[in-house]
Amino acid sequence: MAVRKTLQIGHPRLKASNSPIKYLLSSRTQKLIKDLKDTMRKNELVGIAAPQIGENYQVFVTEIKKTKSRNGKEQDEFRVYINPKVTYLSKEENIIYEGCGSVVNGNLFGPVKRPKEVTVEAIDKKGKIFQLKCDGLLARVIQHEFDHLQGIMFTEKVSEYEKLMDYEHYKRYIKKSPLQISNSKITIKEIKYL
Repeated sequence: MAVRKTLQIGHPRLKASNSPIKYLLSSRTQKLIKDLKDTMRKNELVGIAAPQIGENYQVFVTEIKKTKSRNGKEQDEFRVYINPKVTYLSKEENIIYEGCGSVVNGNLFGPVKRPKEVTVEAIDKKGKIFQLKCDGLLARVIQHEFDHLQGIMFTEKVSEYEKLMDYEHYKRYIKKSPLQISNSKITIKEIKYL
C-alpha cells in the first residue's frame, strides 16, 4: 500500500501546470495510479487527481462506493482517467455541495453549480481510449477532478460563499437533503471504447 500525503489548499503544486502522460504503461505511471488509488481509498474520497499528491501530471481516478461516511446508494467502479478531455457539458446545471481531500484541514463543504451531464474522453490504466457519458455524482466528481488538472479548486467555484460549512453541519443539514440526493443520483452511465 502506497498512501501519499494529500497536499492542502495553498500548496503551489495544486496551481502548477500538469504535463500529459507520455509513457502510459510504464512502471512509473502504474505506480502513480496505484498511489492515487491507495490514497483515495485510505482517505475515503470519491476521486483524487495527481497534483493532490504532488505529481503534476494529467491523471485522476474515481471510485464511488460505500464507506463509513457514505451510504453507498450511488456507486461506480474504480476508474482511471489519463490525459482526459471533457468533450461535452450539458447546458442544464445543478448544485451539489462539494468537499475536497485538499481542503480536509479546513473541513469545508460548499454549494457548487456545474453542468448536470458530462462526457469525458481519456485513456485507462491499460492504455485504451474510452469515452464516458454520465450525470449525478459521477459527473460531479469527474468535473471536480478535471478542475484539479487545470489548477482550479472547488472553493473557487462555490456559488454562495455564505453557505460554506464544516463537515458536521454538512452531514446534519445537507448530505441527506432531498436536493443533494436527487442531484447526486446517477441515471446516465454510458461507456464505450474508441
